[in-house]
Amino acid sequence: MPRAVYLLGLAIFAQGTSELMLAGLLPELATDLHVSIPAAGLLISAFAVGMLVGAPILAVGTLRWSRRAAMLAFLTIFALTHVAGALTSSYGVLLATRVAGAFVYAGFWAVASVTAIELAGPQARAKAMSILAGGLTVATIIGLPAGTLLGQHLGWRAAFWAVAALSVLAIAGVVTTIPRGRSESVPQLRQELRNMANPQLWIAYGTTALSTGAILVIFSYLAPLLTETTGLSEAWVPVILALYGVGSLIGITISGRTADRRPFRTLVVSLAGVVAAAVILALATSTPWIAVPAIVLVGTFGFATNPAVNSRVFSVAGSAPTLAAAFNISAFNVGITVGPWLGGLALDAGAGYPTVGWIGAALALLAAATIPLALRTAARNRPTVGQVEYESASSITGR
Repeated sequence: MPRAVYLLGLAIFAQGTSELMLAGLLPELATDLHVSIPAAGLLISAFAVGMLVGAPILAVGTLRWSRRAAMLAFLTIFALTHVAGALTSSYGVLLATRVAGAFVYAGFWAVASVTAIELAGPQARAKAMSILAGGLTVATIIGLPAGTLLGQHLGWRAAFWAVAALSVLAIAGVVTTIPRGRSESVPQLRQELRNMANPQLWIAYGTTALSTGAILVIFSYLAPLLTETTGLSEAWVPVILALYGVGSLIGITISGRTADRRPFRTLVVSLAGVVAAAVILALATSTPWIAVPAIVLVGTFGFATNPAVNSRVFSVAGSAPTLAAAFNISAFNVGITVGPWLGGLALDAGAGYPTVGWIGAALALLAAATIPLALRTAARNRPTVGQVEYESASSITGR
């Protein structure tokens, strides 16, 4: 695997730390900004909305830019939004900086995804994407608990300053590893748009959104769930978030090795694991020795879906992957938006934190329901020789 793919993963780590760290800072943010915890949780959803909109707009807007120039521009703006966020005392301004930062983060994801896939080659799509998304997983293991610790001891603004510094390091990484100039194959907007009519892409996007929502509805409220329902002290929150990240890294690493060959089997096992872990969490939220392993398993199985859905999108997109990849990032962020929103609705209605486990299980079941539909659609649109395709139903069942 080219070294540049790993360094792009490090850039995702820098930005992903910001995407994730608010899950461990909701109580501090709510207190300092004088808002409720569900309102503070909307800062997570606002970030997802920015990514939802930013990915396709920036993918099209920078289609003819060099990928190096696009990624450097996105990272610079991302760093500046975090400086602004660290300096403000207004909830509204912070909300706006979260949307703006996420907007360019989505653009970076879209360009970096296509770059990594091109560098890795068609037989290693899932592995390349597992490395790229692994940067986000490492952010869960290191960036998230570190941001939580900074927020608890130095105030949440210190975490924002740290992300700005990490973004500057990511800029240096892109400068030193990504060559100047455009790609040999310049994307054509007409072909990119024509490719979006493929129904297999939209089924894959549905799987992406639902599977992501299933884990984010749980992840977004982990800090208050652990302290208010499970009964653990705040000092345990960074530790458990780090364990969640370790589980996520294990899941995405294993899936990255299997998803290119067996994407459907990978999805079935992963989604079944999310359902089981979410149900166990919902039933045993107040029992730490059961709830904590269940949380780790949510991360393990939840992140294992990532390489499979990414591999599917790129295989269907063929020679016009830029816009397809951008919409897949939007699909991830539909899940990131809807998950915390559904959890917030339940909590505002008076339901306890165990409810987020039940919502997560329901969303994972809906994601699993897209698999038979994808199989039928793929069967009706058999690929030409050499095109990567999903497994047949018999390979899933083992017959």
